[in-house]
Amino acid sequence: MNNPEAAMDSKSIWQRPSVIALVLANLVPLFGVMFWHWEVFPLLLLFWSENVIVGGFNVLKMLIATRQQSGIAAASGYFLIPFFCVHYGMFTLVHGVFVVAMFGGGLEHGFPSPAVFWSAIKDHGLQWAILGLTVSHGISFVHNFIMNGEFRKASPPLLMFQPYGRIFVLHITIIIGGGLMMLLGSPMIGLLILVLLKIGLDLAGHLRERIKFSRQSAREQTSL
Repeated sequence: MNNPEAAMDSKSIWQRPSVIALVLANLVPLFGVMFWHWEVFPLLLLFWSENVIVGGFNVLKMLIATRQQSGIAAASGYFLIPFFCVHYGMFTLVHGVFVVAMFGGGLEHGFPSPAVFWSAIKDHGLQWAILGLTVSHGISFVHNFIMNGEFRKASPPLLMFQPYGRIFVLHITIIIGGGLMMLLGSPMIGLLILVLLKIGLDLAGHLRERIKFSRQSAREQTSL
């Protein structure tokens, strides 16, 4: 029987295009903290923006996976896609409001609109960092989901819940880490630890997804 973990170890994870892109994209906030003197809010706003990117790519995955289905399974997939957009969208919006309210100066102008978030992104010069994260997730999407055939093993119900585990852990890290940074006056070392912790969580979540699909592939081969 194939061992997915052994297969994962047979090729160094650091040689994988998606892992290289992930690390490089996460070096942007590290550079921002060290050389552009980013503080808590722009860093958390960037991490929050990545949640939106993750959700967008997951919708693409669900669409592709649904097209592989037929009958009731396909109908279920087309129902889950808008349900995911609303549910995940509300989940992410609430967290974004929390970031703005707690670390971005409060809700002086009422409930934040998309224009408020975009204005904050531009004010802190985060466009290129967000582009880098988008490219990183795009490389993973193309290399792993499309080229490596993960879309053949994926199902809309599986993909529906896939982002939540990673995002939930990231949310808790951001809330706790951001609170500590505010409490300690946003020291450089604290922000660097938060960035490095985020990189570690991203790598762990990325590799966990690859192992999950490898195990599913191994089970399918065994059943043949």
